[in-house]
Amino acid sequence: MAHDGRWVRWVAHSVLMGFSIACLVPFVLLFMASISSESSIIQHGYSFFPQQFSSKAYDYLWTHWGELGHAYGVTVFITVVGTAASLAMTSMLAYPMSRQDIPLKHFWAFLVFFTLLFNGGLVPTYLIYTQAFELKNTIWALIVPGLLMNGFYVMLVRTFFATSVPPALIEAAQIDGAGEIKAFYKIVLPLSMPIMATIGLFEAILYWNDWFNGMTYVTDPKLFSIRNILNRMISDIQFLANNSNLSSTASEAMSELPGSSVRMAIAVVGVLPILIVYPFFQKYFIKGITIGAVK
Repeated sequence: MAHDGRWVRWVAHSVLMGFSIACLVPFVLLFMASISSESSIIQHGYSFFPQQFSSKAYDYLWTHWGELGHAYGVTVFITVVGTAASLAMTSMLAYPMSRQDIPLKHFWAFLVFFTLLFNGGLVPTYLIYTQAFELKNTIWALIVPGLLMNGFYVMLVRTFFATSVPPALIEAAQIDGAGEIKAFYKIVLPLSMPIMATIGLFEAILYWNDWFNGMTYVTDPKLFSIRNILNRMISDIQFLANNSNLSSTASEAMSELPGSSVRMAIAVVGVLPILIVYPFFQKYFIKGITIGAVK
């Protein structure tokens, strides 16, 4: 039996190792494409073993670091501020809904759940944010629309609060003179680090990879995130490639714009922070999903 158990563990570890390697393959291919010459990509396509190595993509990023660095700063700002604001709003809404003594608890839970099923559509949402709230071409247009609050995360955090935070601790804090706000910050949040780290990681990834809000609500290049810069480069390259025969200057402009290797290099630079941060949140991520969802 012990021998059979070792074989089962060996097979399970081998399968998990295979899945782990499969998850790393796209990143390896992405990096290899970023250090390949443009001509080799055009002739041979993307490959794990580039036909011709080249650092021109990263040289281009270095020479255009003013524009890309600014976009990088915008992305970092909206990720940090948006994630912090989202965690604050999500936890403050989920905590009252987890309490047994709140009036109309099920009604508020229904309102949150309703947002998961229905929405007003793109046009009404655009009009609300641009005309009522006047967020167009502001930094808040990259933070508020569609990302600041998520009903699924509220329900997940509410479940964690209700099942993992003992009500006796809150009652003890209230007996000692703590109010609701102090009990929330001093008792509930410290006990909820797994779910808060999990939701924070989800939100940070959404903000970091968001391009839709920038495309919809922002036309000022100073507010472009790194994803919007990449999309603009792709659009410029496709336009000149399709219309290069219209003028003699089109081919010259085409040669000055970044190619596939530069786009891959920007993607590498864009994904690195998430890959660096994730290992530090992994233990909270696993525990938060297990406790918050299964219970």
